[in-house]
Amino acid sequence: MITLREKLILVFAALIAFGGCLLAGFQFDDYAIFSDASLTSPSGWWEVWRPLQTRPLTYFTFWANYQLAGQEAFSYHAVNLAIHLACVWVLFDVLKRLMPASAAFVATAVFAVHPIQTEAVAYIFARGTLLSTLFCLLALREWTAGRHWRTVPWFAAALLAKEECVAFPLFLFLLYLSISRNTKELQPIGSMLLLSAAAGLRVVIAAAVTPGSGAGVQAGFTPVQYLATQGGVILRYFRLLILPWGFTVDPDISAQPMWWAWLVVLILASAALWRFPRAQVGFWFLAGLVLLLPSSSFLPAADLTADRRMYLPMIAFAGLATWDRLRFAVPVLIGLSVMQTQMWTTGEKLWTQAAERAPNKLRPKIQLARALDPARALPILEQAKSLAPDDPAVASELGRVYAMSGSPEKALAQFGRALALQPNNAQALTNRGVALQLLQQMDAARQDFEHALAIDPCLAEARGNAARLGAKLPPCASRHENAR
Repeated sequence: MITLREKLILVFAALIAFGGCLLAGFQFDDYAIFSDASLTSPSGWWEVWRPLQTRPLTYFTFWANYQLAGQEAFSYHAVNLAIHLACVWVLFDVLKRLMPASAAFVATAVFAVHPIQTEAVAYIFARGTLLSTLFCLLALREWTAGRHWRTVPWFAAALLAKEECVAFPLFLFLLYLSISRNTKELQPIGSMLLLSAAAGLRVVIAAAVTPGSGAGVQAGFTPVQYLATQGGVILRYFRLLILPWGFTVDPDISAQPMWWAWLVVLILASAALWRFPRAQVGFWFLAGLVLLLPSSSFLPAADLTADRRMYLPMIAFAGLATWDRLRFAVPVLIGLSVMQTQMWTTGEKLWTQAAERAPNKLRPKIQLARALDPARALPILEQAKSLAPDDPAVASELGRVYAMSGSPEKALAQFGRALALQPNNAQALTNRGVALQLLQQMDAARQDFEHALAIDPCLAEARGNAARLGAKLPPCASRHENAR
């Protein structure tokens, strides 16, 4: 009964911290959920399981969400929140087997309510992170109960939700080194490492062949360039864990090399290794670092940093928070999480915060303009234009605002400028086609849509507009975004 009461307290605390996300709408890549016909078709559930589809289990839950509630944001947020509460419930079971019950309660509370978890919970598109963490925790519960081979299918499910958990078998290996010397336990770990290798290879291939994936070769960085930045990114995560203030959906992280930061990380890891396995602090720190490395090492992603990438590593880093007096900090963490969750309720709040905390970064201004009415968006875009006068994204957004405000001639000029800056870009061609439609130049518009589809046959906006103008549509193998 005591365990049940403690679990309910933890779940209730998490509900207070992040329950405000139920009032939020869709943000950023959330809209990409509806861009794939397989997710909105009653018979499309099986298409998410095709060979090169990454995260099929996550997209299956999106499909189920859509079939049950269409584009009602509440249901999508409710699922994300429920997964987080389930993670809290299972993590407490696991930690009680690895540390004293009072320490497990404090550590789980930190995982449950820390504001660094906000992005993973409040951002619908981050559901893969939540699901993969839940399945990893279910695998860990089997492992700590001595049912080692039952860990393998749970880990396979985690990989089908999101591949960032590929390092989880190494986490189990560290756990094996700390509490066991039974070599038979290495066999399921070996099997899981093979699954990780297969999943990693599939991600690399899918990122390379999927247009606009924003990962791997399409990230805009080489693996060495990406690695050079990640030491500073990891230190930023550590700073937010200790001093949970300054959160933003789009931090101003420079792509400049920060090898010195890796030196700091290596010093911390060496200190933990020196203490490990004689002290739990060494194990939990190294385990968290291992779980973080898949997203903060060699495989490039378009976003250099994202707070949601800390969600799975937090099952280990929270293990450092076992000092009983830390329970008095939990209400403060809850308050900070409530505040940050409120930022996610509207695009205007979210991107206003991002623009204020990264005043020299372009994307927050563009996203903020999309959340505002045209009259308020134009001054923001003029600021963006002053920062990057030759950026096609700014011209495209100006064209969108002019089109919405009833100025198709100005829209056409801006869309044309964007296309001149980025020739043969499918989205730019589609945008210009829309402006031509508004000016009743239907033949020219159809040509732009057809040209866009020749470049990207799956671009939903181009397909819809081309179909309305009677153009023949090329075949499209439905796709999902892999980057975020």
